[in-house]
Amino acid sequence: MLPAERDIEQVYLHRAPVDMRRQIDGLASPAQDVTQQDLTCGALFAFINARSNKWKLLLPERNGSILWYDPLEREKFHWPRQCTDTVITLSVEQLKLLREGYDVWRMKPPEALHFSVLSQIFCGYVRYNDAA
Repeated sequence: MLPAERDIEQVYLHRAPVDMRRQIDGLASPAQDVTQQDLTCGALFAFINARSNKWKLLLPERNGSILWYDPLEREKFHWPRQCTDTVITLSVEQLKLLREGYDVWRMKPPEALHFSVLSQIFCGYVRYNDAA
């Protein structure tokens, strides 16, 4: 879930992969390098791992920061690799599309999943005999 109710003015994608063991303080340093100003400027910073299947979103606020962690099980985020810039700016709508699996740069939707077996777990209930 993305921070839809917050006032986010700009979204910055950090193009180079980062170590997902980094927490708020470790991600604030590259975020500070991007803006060259106060981090509480209403910007959201997105970081990705080397496999492109996990991302962290950092939202610095006046009295702290919020960190979202979002791993994908099968798919990968369509992160820009051909661009020469170290940081790319997006709108919040483009970030939401990126989260849903769209290739924002080609506007290509994610591949539809076709399941051969929906579930192998029996979803039922057990009725207990009250008289026993």
